[in-house]
Amino acid sequence: MTEIGIGIVGGGYMGKAHSVAMAAVGAVFDTALRPRLEMICASSDASAERYRQSFGFARATSDWRALVADDRVGAVIIATPQKLHREIAEAAFALGKPVMCEKPMGASLADAEAMVKAAEGHVNMVGYNYVRTPATQFARQLLAEGAIGDITWFRAENTEDFLADPDAPATWRTEGMANGCIGDLAPHIFNAALALMGPISKVMAEVETVHHDRPGGKVTNDDHVQMMCRFESGVMGHIYSSRVCTGRKMGYAYEIAGTKGAIRFDQEDQNAIWLYRREGPEATQGFTKILTGPAHPDFEPFCQGPGHGTGYQDQIIIEAKDFLTAIETGQPVWPTFADGLAVARVVDAALRSSQSGTWQDVN
Repeated sequence: MTEIGIGIVGGGYMGKAHSVAMAAVGAVFDTALRPRLEMICASSDASAERYRQSFGFARATSDWRALVADDRVGAVIIATPQKLHREIAEAAFALGKPVMCEKPMGASLADAEAMVKAAEGHVNMVGYNYVRTPATQFARQLLAEGAIGDITWFRAENTEDFLADPDAPATWRTEGMANGCIGDLAPHIFNAALALMGPISKVMAEVETVHHDRPGGKVTNDDHVQMMCRFESGVMGHIYSSRVCTGRKMGYAYEIAGTKGAIRFDQEDQNAIWLYRREGPEATQGFTKILTGPAHPDFEPFCQGPGHGTGYQDQIIIEAKDFLTAIETGQPVWPTFADGLAVARVVDAALRSSQSGTWQDVN
């Protein structure tokens, strides 16, 4: 068993999630490479020290450059706002250190392209956690096996309501396109579309701000995006993402139709997948609800009881396992920075389409 020192830049929402995951992953998956919580970085010495004590790190700093350069930090996790992703990743790769970066890849397409170039020859991964649920991993297996025949149609959404109230105050989330719906929320469901259906060739999108003024300031980014798309396979699809969709809390959902069946999934019920098989008497055909269990990918290490379920934090633990596997073997584990760049290209094409009012090629 070999140890590796983990440095995490950012101690907030995702910084905590990654800290908890790295503390638990060795016990859950019995990994050969065991992470050691070496150093955490935050915007001030006081907050960094608070996170150190809360999460169990050995040391703390307010200087991410010191964390990246530290000899006892063997791998770096970036959990900061997007505008810092590129600079931190490039510095870590220059020292030959593996990097896992939270989505999205940088604050722009140019950032994502530069990060892919810097990552060449180094272990790298992007933090798209929702595709790691046992249910969605199972859906990918079903599609690969041809369980529902030739795919004819795809629909997906990522809908939440954390800014549905027009009186909610302006925050950093309402400033700059990188923090808007298409920059921050939609990449999750774009990643799902690419994972389930393969590359997207072209898009026709509308990007819109619903609430232009909020208490405390103007809104300078978008609230929702709707997008028709055509996959390279020839299949057509529709994707919608919103942060103002009243009543939806984690509406990461998709529906896939095929010649022999269909698949439905909704993250608000993340431990179940609905499968329709067009076989047998018509009177008994219908969607079957399948509860995830030890027979599904990455479920059994958490619990041996079918239907007992996994949660959000477990997705991050699965992600941590994949990152450690990539470091141990030296082999890339999906999604890599190149996969993150594919998402950035869809975002860029959607923005171009919304501005021009025309279909736009993704590449």
